[in-house]
Amino acid sequence: MGKPKRPRRLADDEAMAVATLLRTSPRKLNLVAEMIRGMKAEKAVIALEFSPRRIARAVKKTLESAIANAENNHNLDVDRLYVAEASVGKHLVMKRFRPRARGRVGRIQKPLSRLRIVVREREEAA
Repeated sequence: MGKPKRPRRLADDEAMAVATLLRTSPRKLNLVAEMIRGMKAEKAVIALEFSPRRIARAVKKTLESAIANAENNHNLDVDRLYVAEASVGKHLVMKRFRPRARGRVGRIQKPLSRLRIVVREREEAA
């Protein structure tokens, strides 16, 4: 006798993966996420593989996790998947201090981000 099962927030043809505590600012992460929005899943993985940005490796790992979730948990066809959403949000900010001249202090903020990728199965063309 436990709690009732939580209803699924996504549609039946969608799968999701979330990465938290990514060590980059949301602004920089959004540049990479913007690159793959709307792309086919396999082309997005290839684009991230050859992206020069450091955080592209973490985005690729999250995208591959979303594709694996779609295949294994929701029985979706991997060849018809595309990136429906790639949303970026703020996470916590680490605050560090650096000594400056005349006894003052310089505050350094090291932001962390979160990434949410939703892949969806494209409908058959009739």
